[in-house]
Amino acid sequence: MRLGVLDVGSNTVHLLVVDAHPGAHPWPAHSEKTLLRLAEQIGPDGAITAAGADSLVEAVAAARTAAIEWQTSELIAFATSAVRDATNSAAVLARVRAETGVHLQVLSGADEARLTFLAVRRWFGWSAGRLLVLDIGGGSLELAAGVDEEPHLAQSLPLGAGRLTRERLGITPDTLSPPSAEFVAELRDHVDAQVRPLIPQLQAQGWDRAVGTSKTFRTLARLAGAAPSSAGLWASRRLTRTGLRQVTGFIRHIPPTELSELEGVSASRGHQLLAGAVVAESVMRQLSIDSLDICPWALREGVILRQMARLEPIPG
Repeated sequence: MRLGVLDVGSNTVHLLVVDAHPGAHPWPAHSEKTLLRLAEQIGPDGAITAAGADSLVEAVAAARTAAIEWQTSELIAFATSAVRDATNSAAVLARVRAETGVHLQVLSGADEARLTFLAVRRWFGWSAGRLLVLDIGGGSLELAAGVDEEPHLAQSLPLGAGRLTRERLGITPDTLSPPSAEFVAELRDHVDAQVRPLIPQLQAQGWDRAVGTSKTFRTLARLAGAAPSSAGLWASRRLTRTGLRQVTGFIRHIPPTELSELEGVSASRGHQLLAGAVVAESVMRQLSIDSLDICPWALREGVILRQMARLEPIPG
């Protein structure tokens, strides 16, 4: 079966086409992204602007066309924090459906955490024991912990790298100067205060393996010396707190416009990297995590796995 998964996030609209069968590894057949930066197209009233809605409709329509060309039997489409938090999300979703025929399901932050946890559990398997999973997105931070495929704890906080870059650091992709030490310190204090109430709950769950997933964690790990993407999907990658601290101390002095020149840093998200590093450091420090394993699977793979479980026939 060929499935299409359309992820409307804070930064991109990402179509992933996979060949998947119940009980089998889902293999990517095609992937394409449209840089939309939807979260940056939200007005002072909290609504997605007319231009932002136009761009979203255009991107979703193009993705649907590509999904048809790749002969997908089903297109699973979902949206995360940028659409979820918009004050006019219902109207925008209705317009997308009317003009493209695509029904975008809005995932809650807790659902994001659960589906990402499922993907990580399947990647590492039962031998990983109790898992703690951290995922830094554009608009939110997801945290999940548990021993099964369904986490016992799934939480979401408004601490996405893109959100904090805009709202706390005042940085855009065109900002020429790095933020002041005072701004970075204020950001760290804000993140610490948001994360702190969850620390006792996460510690009570316990974990045998702490895992980071998402583009932010993968990029930070690469800058700290992890294997490049050319090493393949199966290469073991880790991010240590020491390595993260060194990376953070380095990138905080680099102008946002120049961060994308670093190896492994994408042009579309380079300016958000410092905020993501501050979030990662805060969580690792407050939970006394010395090292994170990096998982290449995340939310999109979790959506695929959940769909495949629904299609799996009952033996007998």
